[in-house]
Amino acid sequence: MSPRRPLETILFDLDGTLVDSTHLIAESWRHTMRTHFEDPPPDDVWLSTLGQPLRTQLGYLVDSAEEVQAMVDTYIDHNFREHERLIRSFPGVRETVGRLREDGVRLGVVTSKASAGTARSLAACALDQALFDVIVTSDEPIPHKPDPAPIRLALERLEAAAGTAAYVGDSVWDMRAGHAAGVTAIAALWGPFSERELVVERPHIMLDAIEDILRYVTALWPSRPPA
Repeated sequence: MSPRRPLETILFDLDGTLVDSTHLIAESWRHTMRTHFEDPPPDDVWLSTLGQPLRTQLGYLVDSAEEVQAMVDTYIDHNFREHERLIRSFPGVRETVGRLREDGVRLGVVTSKASAGTARSLAACALDQALFDVIVTSDEPIPHKPDPAPIRLALERLEAAAGTAAYVGDSVWDMRAGHAAGVTAIAALWGPFSERELVVERPHIMLDAIEDILRYVTALWPSRPPA
């Protein structure tokens, strides 16, 4: 399925879409579970909620806000110590983002990660924050994915129309948020979620590699605006 109009704005999820952080997330989660549970929950638990804010994920496991905070602290401490060792950029991300920006496409990041972690992940993968016209993180006092509020906030700050915007993400929550926001929902198949898991969310398009978005946009936009 194709977008209704040529794309002028592309918003990206961060983890699993722009940066390959799955191993870092997995190791941080396992360390946290081993620290706080005698019988740690299996990986299926964190995988089923991957893409939601950390506090939300951990809140499914315990009722006490104090316990959630303790686990958040454990997770963040481990994640901080192992960040540079375990995080990496997906192939082609820097080149693709740079090319889109050169072509005049407005770019943004909409993530369930906090702003400090977002900045660190972008820096570790040599993605200058200046490449993006807007960055919306979980620090915003709004509902988070799968709620469309973060995508809508990014569009509002860009003064961009949903009909000419896309959201690229690797999770089911990304697809649901994109649909609810009225933008073109693009599934990133290079992330941890499988095509089988994402296809049921009815993405408008599924891409095998981030570079594919260049052909996709170019095919719909033969007369490119100046950079």
